[in-house]
Amino acid sequence: MGRAITAALAALAALAALPGCTVQPPDGDGKRRSPVHIELPSGIPSPARTPPGGGSRSTAPSAPAPPDDDKPSAAPPAPARVLWSRGATGRDVRELQARLRQVAWLFEGPTGTYGEQTERAVSGFQGKRGLPRTGRMDTVTWQRLLRMTREPGRWDLYLMGGQPADPPDPRCTRGRVLCIDKTSRTLRWMIDGRTVSTVAVRFGSSGTPTREGVFSVYWKSRDHVSTLYDSPMPYAMFFSGGQAVHYSADFAARGYAGASHGCVNVRDEAAIAELYARVRDGDKVVVSW
Repeated sequence: MGRAITAALAALAALAALPGCTVQPPDGDGKRRSPVHIELPSGIPSPARTPPGGGSRSTAPSAPAPPDDDKPSAAPPAPARVLWSRGATGRDVRELQARLRQVAWLFEGPTGTYGEQTERAVSGFQGKRGLPRTGRMDTVTWQRLLRMTREPGRWDLYLMGGQPADPPDPRCTRGRVLCIDKTSRTLRWMIDGRTVSTVAVRFGSSGTPTREGVFSVYWKSRDHVSTLYDSPMPYAMFFSGGQAVHYSADFAARGYAGASHGCVNVRDEAAIAELYARVRDGDKVVVSW
């Protein structure tokens, strides 16, 4: 019997020496952390503890204090650099807006001006992806947007107009001329070689193309309505049969997503109203590529 008791006590001592779980008391701040502290074997002996009954303190180095959960373990990353924000303008803003359109966060433009709608679109895009909702386009947000979109083409950037005009056709350099360029999709109002104003324009489809050549304005009709298509043609300036330069509400709404039936559409109503007031019957019209 004495041998059995001795063997049992030895077995219990061996079990006590194995790694195991101990209950952690509340920290000094009174907050209870994880209810168990799990010690896993690491091949490094644990520091000796003072025996419950007193005795000499171990000379082994004490274990390092656990990190404070309330403080970052490393320095926070530098804030992302802002690339564009409200009030910015230019070609880069057009690209940003074109890319936001691709992912259905923006439906206007591109306009080339970072306004309220663009700011709201950027903020929504950021929030959806767990980024700070600043409404400003920074380097981190921009890289995320680049990975989700394709490079915009020229007419993606100028879907609603605003594109720069190409050099004028040589036939436009003398007299009073409506100089219309199909390549850059622009209309210049020119007097003796000087450009007075420039507006974006839209042309006919492949089935109803806008004619090219040199013409002249033969009739102006302020509130014209097409008898063929039963559609309004405000500020119409006819230059070849039924083809005219005129304001188009469809162009204003859809941009280059649509086309005319052969006329030269203008989307800027204020600009076409001013142009209509200046142009006279007999003024030259040049339509070229």
